[in-house]
Amino acid sequence: MIAPVPSLRQTIAADLRAQITTGHLKAGARLPSEPRLAADYKVSTPTLRNALALLQAEGLIEKIHGKGNFICHPLHRLTYTEGRLTPDTDLHVTIRTTNLRARGDLIPLLKVPSRTPLTEFLCLTHQGERLHSLARIYVPRDLEPAELPWPRPRRVETREVVTARLPTPEEASALRLSTTLAVLAITRVSADITGRVIEVARLILPGDRAEALFTTHHTIEERRTEG
Repeated sequence: MIAPVPSLRQTIAADLRAQITTGHLKAGARLPSEPRLAADYKVSTPTLRNALALLQAEGLIEKIHGKGNFICHPLHRLTYTEGRLTPDTDLHVTIRTTNLRARGDLIPLLKVPSRTPLTEFLCLTHQGERLHSLARIYVPRDLEPAELPWPRPRRVETREVVTARLPTPEEASALRLSTTLAVLAITRVSADITGRVIEVARLILPGDRAEALFTTHHTIEERRTEG
Protein backbone atom coordinates (compact mmCIF):
# COMPACT_ATOMS: atom_id res chain seq x y z
CA MET A 1 0.00 0.00 0.00
CA ILE A 2 1.42 3.39 -1.01
CA ALA A 3 1.67 5.88 1.84
CA PRO A 4 -0.10 9.22 1.22
CA VAL A 5 2.14 12.10 0.25
CA PRO A 6 2.29 14.75 3.01
CA SER A 7 0.73 18.08 2.14
CA LEU A 8 2.82 21.25 2.06
CA ARG A 9 1.48 22.40 5.42
CA GLN A 10 2.31 19.02 6.98
CA THR A 11 5.83 19.11 5.54
CA ILE A 12 6.45 22.63 6.88
CA ALA A 13 4.97 21.76 10.27
CA ALA A 14 7.14 18.63 10.48
CA ASP A 15 10.29 20.63 9.74
CA LEU A 16 9.51 23.30 12.34
CA ARG A 17 8.43 20.64 14.84
CA ALA A 18 11.77 18.87 14.45
CA GLN A 19 13.64 22.14 15.00
CA ILE A 20 11.64 22.78 18.17
CA THR A 21 11.95 19.29 19.66
CA THR A 22 15.70 19.10 18.96
CA GLY A 23 16.29 22.49 20.57
CA HIS A 24 17.38 24.26 17.41
CA LEU A 25 14.52 26.65 18.03
CA LYS A 26 14.60 27.61 21.71
CA ALA A 27 11.59 28.09 24.01
CA GLY A 28 10.55 31.73 24.14
CA ALA A 29 12.17 32.57 20.81
CA ARG A 30 10.20 34.48 18.21
CA LEU A 31 9.79 32.85 14.82
CA PRO A 32 10.60 34.88 11.71
CA SER A 33 7.64 36.81 10.33
CA GLU A 34 5.02 34.85 8.43
CA PRO A 35 5.91 36.48 5.05
CA ARG A 36 9.58 35.63 5.69
CA LEU A 37 8.78 32.00 6.54
CA ALA A 38 6.48 31.73 3.52
CA ALA A 39 9.31 32.97 1.31
CA ASP A 40 11.81 30.58 2.91
CA TYR A 41 9.53 27.60 2.33
CA LYS A 42 8.43 28.91 -1.11
CA VAL A 43 4.71 28.72 -0.27
CA SER A 44 1.86 31.20 0.01
CA THR A 45 1.20 32.96 3.31
CA PRO A 46 -2.15 31.12 3.82
CA THR A 47 -0.36 27.75 3.42
CA LEU A 48 2.29 28.84 5.91
CA ARG A 49 -0.39 29.92 8.39
CA ASN A 50 -2.10 26.54 8.03
CA ALA A 51 1.20 24.87 8.96
CA LEU A 52 1.62 27.13 11.98
CA ALA A 53 -1.95 26.33 13.04
CA LEU A 54 -0.97 22.66 13.34
CA LEU A 55 1.85 23.57 15.71
CA GLN A 56 -0.42 25.91 17.67
CA ALA A 57 -2.92 23.07 18.14
CA GLU A 58 -0.09 20.90 19.51
CA GLY A 59 0.92 23.61 21.98
CA LEU A 60 4.37 24.01 20.43
CA ILE A 61 3.95 27.65 19.40
CA GLU A 62 1.62 30.47 20.34
CA LYS A 63 0.59 33.49 18.31
CA ILE A 64 0.46 36.77 20.22
CA HIS A 65 -1.52 39.41 18.38
CA GLY A 66 0.67 42.24 17.18
CA LYS A 67 3.89 40.51 18.23
CA GLY A 68 4.22 37.31 16.20
CA ASN A 69 4.64 33.59 16.75
CA PHE A 70 6.69 32.33 19.69
CA ILE A 71 8.05 28.94 20.72
CA CYS A 72 6.20 27.76 23.83
CA HIS A 73 7.94 26.65 26.96
CA PRO A 74 7.28 22.95 27.64
CA LEU A 75 4.00 22.58 29.51
CA HIS A 76 3.59 20.35 32.52
CA ARG A 77 0.94 17.71 32.03
CA LEU A 78 -1.29 17.42 35.07
CA THR A 79 -3.50 14.55 36.10
CA TYR A 80 -7.02 15.26 37.31
CA THR A 81 -8.07 12.55 39.73
CA GLU A 82 -10.36 12.27 42.76
CA GLY A 83 -11.69 15.78 42.29
CA ARG A 84 -8.40 17.64 42.10
CA LEU A 85 -5.31 18.28 39.99
CA THR A 86 -2.08 16.68 41.10
CA PRO A 87 0.18 19.32 42.69
CA ASP A 88 3.20 20.70 40.86
CA THR A 89 5.82 22.99 42.34
CA ASP A 90 6.12 24.96 39.09
CA LEU A 91 2.44 25.87 39.13
CA HIS A 92 0.66 28.38 41.31
CA VAL A 93 -3.02 29.18 41.76
CA THR A 94 -4.72 32.53 42.14
CA ILE A 95 -8.31 32.73 43.40
CA ARG A 96 -10.78 35.53 42.78
CA THR A 97 -14.17 35.64 44.49
CA THR A 98 -17.37 37.20 43.20
CA ASN A 99 -20.83 37.39 44.73
CA LEU A 100 -23.65 36.61 42.32
CA ARG A 101 -27.08 34.99 42.16
CA ALA A 102 -28.10 31.63 40.80
CA ARG A 103 -29.35 31.63 37.23
CA GLY A 104 -29.34 29.42 34.16
CA ASP A 105 -28.25 25.83 34.63
CA LEU A 106 -26.73 26.62 38.04
CA ILE A 107 -30.28 26.46 39.45
CA PRO A 108 -30.88 22.74 38.72
CA LEU A 109 -27.23 21.84 39.39
CA LEU A 110 -27.25 23.42 42.86
CA LYS A 111 -30.95 22.60 43.41
CA VAL A 112 -31.67 26.14 44.59
CA PRO A 113 -34.32 28.73 43.71
CA SER A 114 -33.59 31.35 41.09
CA ARG A 115 -31.46 34.26 42.32
CA THR A 116 -30.19 32.40 45.38
CA PRO A 117 -27.04 34.21 46.64
CA LEU A 118 -23.86 32.38 45.58
CA THR A 119 -20.13 32.87 45.84
CA GLU A 120 -18.07 32.16 42.73
CA PHE A 121 -14.42 31.16 43.16
CA LEU A 122 -12.47 31.69 39.94
CA CYS A 123 -9.34 29.53 40.27
CA LEU A 124 -6.58 30.28 37.76
CA THR A 125 -3.63 27.89 37.56
CA HIS A 126 -0.46 29.46 36.14
CA GLN A 127 2.81 28.11 34.84
CA GLY A 128 5.11 31.10 34.92
CA GLU A 129 3.23 33.91 33.20
CA ARG A 130 1.06 31.54 31.17
CA LEU A 131 -2.40 30.49 32.30
CA HIS A 132 -2.46 26.70 32.51
CA SER A 133 -6.08 25.88 33.34
CA LEU A 134 -9.11 27.43 34.98
CA ALA A 135 -12.00 26.46 37.21
CA ARG A 136 -15.15 28.19 38.43
CA ILE A 137 -16.57 26.92 41.72
CA TYR A 138 -20.03 27.95 42.93
CA VAL A 139 -21.07 27.67 46.57
CA PRO A 140 -24.36 28.79 48.25
CA ARG A 141 -23.50 31.86 50.29
CA ASP A 142 -25.31 30.69 53.41
CA LEU A 143 -22.80 27.93 54.06
CA GLU A 144 -20.58 28.40 57.09
CA PRO A 145 -17.37 30.32 56.32
CA ALA A 146 -15.32 27.40 57.65
CA GLU A 147 -16.60 25.32 54.75
CA LEU A 148 -15.47 27.75 52.05
CA PRO A 149 -14.06 26.82 49.67
CA TRP A 150 -11.96 23.79 50.74
CA PRO A 151 -11.71 21.27 52.27
CA ARG A 152 -15.14 19.72 52.29
CA PRO A 153 -15.28 17.55 55.43
CA ARG A 154 -19.01 16.89 54.98
CA ARG A 155 -18.85 15.98 51.31
CA VAL A 156 -20.09 12.42 50.89
CA GLU A 157 -21.12 12.24 47.25
CA THR A 158 -19.50 13.70 44.14
CA ARG A 159 -20.79 13.32 40.60
CA GLU A 160 -18.64 14.31 37.64
CA VAL A 161 -19.44 14.72 33.95
CA VAL A 162 -16.46 14.91 31.60
CA THR A 163 -16.88 16.24 28.07
CA ALA A 164 -14.26 16.67 25.35
CA ARG A 165 -15.12 19.70 23.22
CA LEU A 166 -13.63 22.71 21.48
CA PRO A 167 -13.03 25.76 23.68
CA THR A 168 -15.37 28.73 23.64
CA PRO A 169 -13.85 31.97 22.26
CA GLU A 170 -13.54 33.23 25.87
CA GLU A 171 -11.72 30.08 26.99
CA ALA A 172 -9.43 30.06 23.95
CA SER A 173 -8.51 33.71 24.57
CA ALA A 174 -7.89 33.26 28.31
CA LEU A 175 -5.81 30.09 27.91
CA ARG A 176 -4.14 31.21 24.66
CA LEU A 177 -5.44 28.12 22.88
CA SER A 178 -6.01 27.37 19.27
CA THR A 179 -9.76 27.11 18.69
CA THR A 180 -9.04 23.69 17.14
CA LEU A 181 -7.49 22.24 20.33
CA ALA A 182 -9.94 20.20 22.40
CA VAL A 183 -10.40 20.80 26.12
CA LEU A 184 -11.68 18.58 28.89
CA ALA A 185 -14.72 20.29 30.39
CA ILE A 186 -15.48 18.77 33.79
CA THR A 187 -18.63 19.56 35.75
CA ARG A 188 -18.40 18.36 39.34
CA VAL A 189 -21.39 18.38 41.73
CA SER A 190 -20.78 17.64 45.42
CA ALA A 191 -23.42 16.98 48.09
CA ASP A 192 -23.22 16.61 51.85
CA ILE A 193 -24.56 13.89 54.12
CA THR A 194 -28.09 15.35 53.99
CA GLY A 195 -28.11 15.33 50.17
CA ARG A 196 -27.75 19.10 49.90
CA VAL A 197 -25.56 20.28 47.01
CA ILE A 198 -22.73 22.27 48.58
CA GLU A 199 -20.57 22.89 45.53
CA VAL A 200 -20.66 22.98 41.73
CA ALA A 201 -17.32 23.18 39.98
CA ARG A 202 -16.60 23.73 36.30
CA LEU A 203 -13.06 22.97 35.21
CA ILE A 204 -11.52 23.66 31.81
CA LEU A 205 -8.38 21.60 31.16
CA PRO A 206 -6.64 22.01 27.79
CA GLY A 207 -6.08 18.68 26.08
CA ASP A 208 -2.38 19.36 25.51
CA ARG A 209 -1.56 19.69 29.20
CA ALA A 210 -3.95 17.59 31.29
CA GLU A 211 -5.51 14.15 31.53
CA ALA A 212 -8.26 12.68 33.68
CA LEU A 213 -7.67 9.53 35.70
CA PHE A 214 -10.57 7.52 37.12
CA THR A 215 -10.12 4.60 39.51
CA THR A 216 -12.91 2.15 40.23
CA HIS A 217 -12.92 0.21 43.49
CA HIS A 218 -14.88 -3.03 43.42
CA THR A 219 -16.23 -4.67 46.55
CA ILE A 220 -16.07 -8.45 46.51
CA GLU A 221 -18.49 -10.16 48.82
CA GLU A 222 -17.44 -13.49 50.21
CA ARG A 223 -20.09 -16.17 50.38
CA ARG A 224 -19.98 -18.56 53.26
CA THR A 225 -21.21 -22.08 52.88
CA GLU A 226 -22.90 -23.45 55.95
CA GLY A 227 -22.02 -27.01 56.67
